[in-house]
Amino acid sequence: MEQARSRSVEGSAETGVPDVRTQGFRTDVAGMPARPRPGGEACERGTSAAAARGEHTHSEPPVPGPRPVDGRPVIRRASVRRQVLDALRTALVAGELEPGEVYSAPALGERFGVSATPVREAMQHLAQEGAVEVVPNRGFRVVVRGARELAELTEVRALIEIPVMMRLARTVPAERWVELRPLAEATVLAASSGCPAVYAESDRAFHRGVLALAGNEQLARVAEDLHRRAQWPLVDGRVSHGRADLLADATEHTALLEALIAQDLVLVQQLVREHVAGAA
Repeated sequence: MEQARSRSVEGSAETGVPDVRTQGFRTDVAGMPARPRPGGEACERGTSAAAARGEHTHSEPPVPGPRPVDGRPVIRRASVRRQVLDALRTALVAGELEPGEVYSAPALGERFGVSATPVREAMQHLAQEGAVEVVPNRGFRVVVRGARELAELTEVRALIEIPVMMRLARTVPAERWVELRPLAEATVLAASSGCPAVYAESDRAFHRGVLALAGNEQLARVAEDLHRRAQWPLVDGRVSHGRADLLADATEHTALLEALIAQDLVLVQQLVREHVAGAA
């Protein structure tokens, strides 16, 4: 098996740096051209539509400045690490960084048109989140995650979010819930794109907005970390949810918000339980 993994770090005769498994891999660093990939058209449509509305998408916008040289983007150093991290997170959620595969910072940097340093820093950040693990002298291996880990994450999320949501349902006035309608509607729009990466960010934004009403910053951070990890693909690299599943999940946001506005506590508890369980 280790021999099979080694194909991800073979050398490139043209660049002199290790190559990685990047078939279909999409890069969004400051306008870096993207390679075609399965489902890529839907993600491109969703991202472009959000950008046209002036909304934040999963990647940074092109950075103004000097014109690219030899087709490579010119990136301001202050934003490069953030852009690379966003692009890697997008690739992870979309299933483009395959579980069990090893990716080298120099090769990814070559694709992004940046040095290996910001890629390595971004990968170290993902390692802290548990998305990848360091492979000495080779790069970073995407963590293999099975159904059991996903079930455990779902259980922990339920233990945290359900009691908090019920407390908020009893104490937060209806007008505060009404203010969250744009976030719920945004998840439906993101789901319609069919792109898991676009939806994942919008999904977290809605949950972040809801839990922010608890006024507990530490709780919000822990909940978002669990939520992000629950969005990673399973061991076979499949994207867990198709367009229909994304739309169904987004519709639950709207239904939950309406129940909160109506202060229907029984329905709120039922919807929260089903929503968290359905995220798996």
